Amino acid sequence: MKASQVRPAKKLLVAAISGIVCSIAQAQVAPSAAQSNSNEVPEVVVTAQRTASLASRTPVAMSVVTGEQLRDIGADSAATLGPRLPNVHFDQAFSGLRVTIRGISNNDTTDKGDPSAAFMQDGVYISRPAGQSANFLDVDRVEVLRGPQGTLYGRNTTAGLVNVISNAPTDRLEGAVGAELGTYSNRKVDGMINVPVNDMLSLRAAVSARKQDPFLKNNQGTTHRPGMDRDERDARLSARLKFNQDATLVLRYDHSDTEGNNDRFVPDTNFYTGVAQGAPVWRPGSTDERLTNSFRPFNMTPVQGWNDRRIRGLTSDLTWNLGPATVYYIASHRELDQEIRQNYYYRVAPTLALGVINNYDGHNKQDSHELRIATNGTGPISAQGGLYYFSEESDTSYFFQGLQPVGLPPVYSFPLLTRAQSKAIFGQLTWRVRDDLRLTAGARRTEDDKSRLGSTNFQQGPVFNPATDRAQLNTASLEHGETTWRLGAEFDLAPATLLYGSVATGYKAGGFNDGCLAGSSAIGLTCPAATAVTESALYYQPEQLRAYEAGLKSRLLGGRATFNAVAFYYDYTNLQLSGNAIVSGAPRILTRNAGQARSRGIELDGEVRVGSNGRLSYSATLLDAEYVQYSPNGSVSWAGRPLDRAPKHVYMLGYDHRFAVFGGQLNAGVFARRSSEYVIAVPSQLLEYRIPHYTSTDATLRYQPDGASWSLLARVRNIEDKVRPSIIDSFGMTTPTAPRTADLRLDVRF
Repeated sequence: MKASQVRPAKKLLVAAISGIVCSIAQAQVAPSAAQSNSNEVPEVVVTAQRTASLASRTPVAMSVVTGEQLRDIGADSAATLGPRLPNVHFDQAFSGLRVTIRGISNNDTTDKGDPSAAFMQDGVYISRPAGQSANFLDVDRVEVLRGPQGTLYGRNTTAGLVNVISNAPTDRLEGAVGAELGTYSNRKVDGMINVPVNDMLSLRAAVSARKQDPFLKNNQGTTHRPGMDRDERDARLSARLKFNQDATLVLRYDHSDTEGNNDRFVPDTNFYTGVAQGAPVWRPGSTDERLTNSFRPFNMTPVQGWNDRRIRGLTSDLTWNLGPATVYYIASHRELDQEIRQNYYYRVAPTLALGVINNYDGHNKQDSHELRIATNGTGPISAQGGLYYFSEESDTSYFFQGLQPVGLPPVYSFPLLTRAQSKAIFGQLTWRVRDDLRLTAGARRTEDDKSRLGSTNFQQGPVFNPATDRAQLNTASLEHGETTWRLGAEFDLAPATLLYGSVATGYKAGGFNDGCLAGSSAIGLTCPAATAVTESALYYQPEQLRAYEAGLKSRLLGGRATFNAVAFYYDYTNLQLSGNAIVSGAPRILTRNAGQARSRGIELDGEVRVGSNGRLSYSATLLDAEYVQYSPNGSVSWAGRPLDRAPKHVYMLGYDHRFAVFGGQLNAGVFARRSSEYVIAVPSQLLEYRIPHYTSTDATLRYQPDGASWSLLARVRNIEDKVRPSIIDSFGMTTPTAPRTADLRLDVRF
């Protein structure tokens, strides 16, 4: 059996970890007098469990990347950070960010879809993938939690959580400016200033502007500018009001504008042969060939694509220490507006692809409130609990042209209004049984209410004409309640070693597809039986998970080394999978439930200080994520096939060294990621695209004179200059990864 083929190696690794655990106490020697504290691996304070704690003492599998590290590696967005994280993929699709953690992902980025991993900014849940695509700006750290976080963070966290935490105003007068120049005419400027106005008020402002020429090349016979370019402006204004020693209010307003071309894709045939036969095979090709769009549709001439996106957010974050407990209240209002025109590569038959123009106009508003109280002190019991409210409204319109060859009229559109509301109550309690043993139990009750109202229109022109055009009703609504829980235990195996384990549940809200039930009516339209869909086709069920996890975190050799290990097992029911299909004569995105899926694996990572000036970081992951019971079309079984973006093993290794030269400090670093092959599947087409194993390497070089306030940084990403698909949709549209880039950055602090 397949499972038995991989199990011995994993048993051997588990045995090795057990040996390390047994001997780890002996490895924790006190630092000698010759060892400087500055040569220890620095501790990072995180808020992964909603209270401040050291990362090494937090019983959660997580990765933390500081703002300084983000700058050095050139990661200015989530999509550029993914290659540095174990068992994580961040992919920037034309429709927004797609997050995959331990093989669990989501392909429906429309207003009716929900992510499997929550994305948060300063503790505020951001629902739409397009809203998660804004650049990092003046960031303190990014925390990426692997595994379900439903008790403290709520629904849609079955895969995990990403929390981007910006710098808050401080009592120090300071500022910084930076400038970059690089390949593909990359140019960027950014700046920050922090002003303590008085003992009560501090202000902080940060801005950034970036432009970059396209990665893609146009060979479609037009002069249009291709996609994968950048034209972005971001800003944030923050204020901290310190009412007294116990009460602080932080206000943040952020604004992001993006322009450019959203045609971020090429045909899948740039990477594969055999697609028409239903068996894609990786084909050789240069990076230039893979990044060149040579698709020339017979049914239309491509137009100039564009994308105008505006994101705005206002957040209020209150902390009030009452002595025995602290009250936290976060309120937020966010808006996302997008106008897009794209040229689709639209395969409608194995050997036939159309050119289709898509115009999209979307407006999203969301509001959220969370009131939480957490106990203070070091007594035997600590607890936290709270109330949560979230509401969202999306007013969208999709407008397609070019589908006449498949029997549709010149214009196919669907205006839709989608609303969602979620309410929750949650709590978690930790009992310190002994100084070295703690037990935790938590639960969360969530009530979801979702609805959608609109139509699918078949039009002869750009404006709907009741005399010549027809409309099909789109209407659905649902209510669902779910209780998730978590049980955990922590044990201090040694003074600097934490052993932990947990059992947790999670869920992602159910939803609905396009269409209507026979006999329903709304907005002046009825749903006749001829165009109606069944209830099982209209609705899909919540995705549910039970996860088992055991891990170890340790600081060794007097803090000069760290070692983290975690083993996990996920049991998924009703895993949600999305793809395109023709329903009632119209192409639509359909989400269905897979029967069962399983994800299990082992993750190792850590850091070692080498001598007085070297730093070695490492990571190794083993992953076995596959369908247990799933049939994409009702007759073909995919049981045993791997989940998307779930390589069997990934190894990462980085080394940084500091040299004293030219009256300053020269820091040189290199980082490499080696991944085994994995798949991106299109179940609705019974297609599996295999991504071959690859190695990707980055290098950095930074110089700062002693005592100077400026530094110069040189970076090269993807030295191999190899690209591969990051997204492949049901029509064959393929978004490639970025080619090799290089840039030079100047930073000045004052």
